[in-house]
Amino acid sequence: MAILRYSNVGISALAGCVPKHIIDNYKYTQYFPEEDVRKVVDKIGVFERRFADDKTCSSDLCFAAAENLLTDNGIDRSEIDLLVFVSQTPDYRMPATSILLQERLGLSHGTIAFDINLGCSGFIYGLSVVYAFMEKRGLRKALLLDGETRSKVYSPKDRKSAFIFGDGGIAALIERDEKYGDSYFSMNSDGSRGDLIMITGGGYRHPSSIETLTERVVDEYGNIRSDEQGYMNGGDVFNFVISEIPKDIKRLFAEVGTDIGTMDYYVFHQANNFINSYIARKLKLDTSRIPSTIHKYGNTSSVSVPLTIADTLQGKLNGKKQLMLSAFGVGMAWATAIVPFVDCRISDIVEI
Repeated sequence: MAILRYSNVGISALAGCVPKHIIDNYKYTQYFPEEDVRKVVDKIGVFERRFADDKTCSSDLCFAAAENLLTDNGIDRSEIDLLVFVSQTPDYRMPATSILLQERLGLSHGTIAFDINLGCSGFIYGLSVVYAFMEKRGLRKALLLDGETRSKVYSPKDRKSAFIFGDGGIAALIERDEKYGDSYFSMNSDGSRGDLIMITGGGYRHPSSIETLTERVVDEYGNIRSDEQGYMNGGDVFNFVISEIPKDIKRLFAEVGTDIGTMDYYVFHQANNFINSYIARKLKLDTSRIPSTIHKYGNTSSVSVPLTIADTLQGKLNGKKQLMLSAFGVGMAWATAIVPFVDCRISDIVEI
């Protein structure tokens, strides 16, 4: 396992954006009996979510977050030399959404811009990529934008996923400064489990057709979805998480030579309460240092880690704080990072 170390690069400012439309999960009963809904919601701990409307894309959420960040911090847009957009719900198949955001945000034509197509682990992967770029002396400032509208890709008639996913976007300003010191990343993948969370239709392996768009009953429980809507094998995903994630976290801290108990905060992907509680118990972590937003935003895929920081740690990252970040999911891919935050400026969450 390779451990990546970056020096003197960090997140100087962070902003989040969520749709203004709130879904009360207890009232999400259009297709299922109220008693069944209550049992599911109580188990996963997702009480509210945010859903984007038909005209709002991931890029719109990221644009609003980025505008808020740039304005709040008085950033000279001509100094943004790199823009990376992380999402699996982009605006178009082509061109890359990052390039459209470069123009929309009024950034220089000299800005490096590209997309990263990754699911739940995407923010940590993207952060590592941006840190690698920023270690080079030719770049001044970078924007990492991460947005998802997962509400648009899961069937409301499939109880395995209907109550879990929500939408959101973030913007992170990344700069080079000796005050940050060293950051450490462990990133992993296992494509043999790629079918655990998947959308099989609508790509180039199985192009869109009447068949891929047709909803049908998919199992003995009466769940309904099309091939162009996501599915998740929850049991096998849970087994993957409990097998791989604690091991990866322990390996990273052992390789770095740092005591896991010294972290100020532990920020996990907001998969569901049951999974994160299990990991915390397994690693004997101080739960008072584990912020959570699963109850109010649901699982926002790659956005969940930075959105949790933006929502719960505003005003708490003054001075130097050490954060452990952990995310896992679609792929399957998973990542763990030890990241210093120094006087990170967090803007208020905006709604659109």
